[in-house]
Amino acid sequence: MSNTPRIGIALGSGAARGWAHIGVLRVLLEHGIEPHVVAGSSIGALVGGAYCSGQLDALERWVSKLTWWDIVRFSDMQLRKGGFIEGRKLAEYLKRFVADRSIESLPKSLAIIATELTTGKEIWLQKGSLSDAVRASCALPGLFTPVHLDAQWLVDGGLVNPVPVSVCRALGADVVIAVNLNGDIAGRHFVRRADKSKDRARILSEYPIVAKLIAQVPQSVKTHANHFIDNIGRNGDTPGLFDVLAGSINIMQDRITRSRMAGDPPNILIEPSLAHLGLLEFDHAKEAIAEGRASAERMLPQIEQIIHEQAGRQT
Repeated sequence: MSNTPRIGIALGSGAARGWAHIGVLRVLLEHGIEPHVVAGSSIGALVGGAYCSGQLDALERWVSKLTWWDIVRFSDMQLRKGGFIEGRKLAEYLKRFVADRSIESLPKSLAIIATELTTGKEIWLQKGSLSDAVRASCALPGLFTPVHLDAQWLVDGGLVNPVPVSVCRALGADVVIAVNLNGDIAGRHFVRRADKSKDRARILSEYPIVAKLIAQVPQSVKTHANHFIDNIGRNGDTPGLFDVLAGSINIMQDRITRSRMAGDPPNILIEPSLAHLGLLEFDHAKEAIAEGRASAERMLPQIEQIIHEQAGRQT
């Protein structure tokens, strides 16, 4: 019997913070630690799909050059299908990183987590189109439209299992490494800001969708744009619309993550310190990847020790 433990990695949800997963995987692979079981929620599904399909290098090159205007360009705005952004433009582009192939044909075991919208059921996508599964898992409610797949309406997997440790164990992992992007994020949006111009700049940079909305209004009403932004941003001590939206998502993910991992703790927990990054600041990839690397390197001695101990038990 082989004494090599089967290593699983649970890549958690966290929107723009998710590029940290790339840095974590880089450190593991550089030290000969190769996960053969991958479970991903939301942005974790995207990075996990790229890793399992051999496209991690290409994804890292692309996100490292991603700009704020690229994010705006991929935002196919619409207001009639359950979300501000339909997501088809971005999904088509991302097929180069999560090849349009079946999940079951991948050389590694991969499960992508999504949420069934009508029942709240946790769905494990292990067969069928990889790109469709990733798009479903990343469909953040209210922002991206739900995805109709296998006669179900699916949304973001982070709603039910933000760090899918349990899925790795179900797929036969002996050692589970979990990457939690949700530590310390609750309340990060509620920092008092007295300067409206700075608050306005923050909203435009952190939420490209607002910039695109402003760009599409007629020239005759553009003079009201700043007033619009000020109203959805913080007004004195009162939280603004986007503060409430992002803050609520942060609280939800933090609480669900704590609850799920209390019942099924991983062998190793890696927690990049990225609470300062906004929900949609995808253009900060280099910073997120670097912190992912640093957080994995901090845990490396413990990871190697646990794998060694598990290998000894299997001898």
